Amino acid sequence: MSRRVVRQSKFRHVFGQAAKADQAYEDIRVSKVTWDSAFCAVNPKFLAIIVEAGGGGAFIVLPLAKTGRVDKNYPLVTGHTGPVLDIDWCPHNDNVIASASDDTTVMVWQIPDYTPVRNITEPVITLEGHSKRVGILSWHPTARNVLLSAGGDNVIIIWNVGTGEVLLSLDDIHPDVIHSVCWNSNGSLLATTCKDKTLRIIDPRKSQVVANNFEEPVALQEMDTSNGVLLPFYDPDSSIVYLCGKGDSSIRYFEITDEPPFVHYLNTFSSKEPQRGMGFMPKRGLDVSKCEIARFYKLHERKCEPIIMTVPRKSDLFQDDLYPDTPGPEPALEADEWLSGQDAEPVLISLKEGYVPPKHRELRITKRNILDVRPPAGPRRSQSASEPPLSQQHTLETLLEEIKALRERVQAQEERITALENMLCELVDGTD
Repeated sequence: MSRRVVRQSKFRHVFGQAAKADQAYEDIRVSKVTWDSAFCAVNPKFLAIIVEAGGGGAFIVLPLAKTGRVDKNYPLVTGHTGPVLDIDWCPHNDNVIASASDDTTVMVWQIPDYTPVRNITEPVITLEGHSKRVGILSWHPTARNVLLSAGGDNVIIIWNVGTGEVLLSLDDIHPDVIHSVCWNSNGSLLATTCKDKTLRIIDPRKSQVVANNFEEPVALQEMDTSNGVLLPFYDPDSSIVYLCGKGDSSIRYFEITDEPPFVHYLNTFSSKEPQRGMGFMPKRGLDVSKCEIARFYKLHERKCEPIIMTVPRKSDLFQDDLYPDTPGPEPALEADEWLSGQDAEPVLISLKEGYVPPKHRELRITKRNILDVRPPAGPRRSQSASEPPLSQQHTLETLLEEIKALRERVQAQEERITALENMLCELVDGTD
């Protein structure tokens, strides 16, 4: 009499559960643009969602704790002249987010820890280099200020956000539209999928495809979904891959192992309403005291709902086997070090005492001074060759003075608005 052997795995009983109603984010006009990105990005501080916007593109950024109904006048991040197609938080600075748009540009934004009183309209930097819409963004996992963008021009551009310069442009690798791009764990290689139905492994610094013909897959899993694209999220700490169908109402998850059959189906989380998009919290943003191993932010038509994946355990102690050291917010390399050929694994942190996001850190941009040009040859007065012409200097000084005066005026108005709001709060509290 044969007995069926049950595979041993600590993740075999992982279950998903929607957060309580008061933990959702209500009254958000989620974008209706037909694009295959996740439309949502989340980190331990903020939730960002691409929203409907008239006359351009916009997304909303909410402090993670600001649950409940969102005021219809809540400030947005606006600046793109076309719909926003993708957003991605910087892994090394929780206050910095990049957005890609139908208007062919990428913008990088600094989000303040306080709630702004009006729309954020000025990006820290605008990256221009694509000739068609930009629909894919991905920050480098270990190098500071390195951002990848991919567009409808079939080109991948890798930027140094700290200077605004193009580090690399991969413009002759993909013959058709790029569907997705992903870095490996140390950022030395890229995996891409393309409309030509080819998966490529690329060494970006050599501009070479290093693996292409994969012949037979090690595992093949038939999926019973046809509503739309599958958004995959992989957690290397647990070796679990989650597949979220856009337009579907379920999250299927599988454990990946080193031995055949390699892919093991764990379970499916199902809900009544289909998802318009999905955000995936980095491991450092999870509640380790509750054995939470993943958290999703599911977009509905008018709200965002957290979905929590938990390993059922009775002990209140920290579970070392569930939470190995995980990538933290410190970069391992500078942009020029990575470009020169260096590789480094992510700088890991322990989650044993929980994770507290660092305070606001400003993204510093060091752009080349375009006014620092040599004057034409010929006799001149004692002005040095590296200085701009005197008329240009005068114009520059005038502009800087005007900018300074405007900034002081804006700051004074913001302080006045804040004071009036505080007075209003006191009056409201006094009448309650």
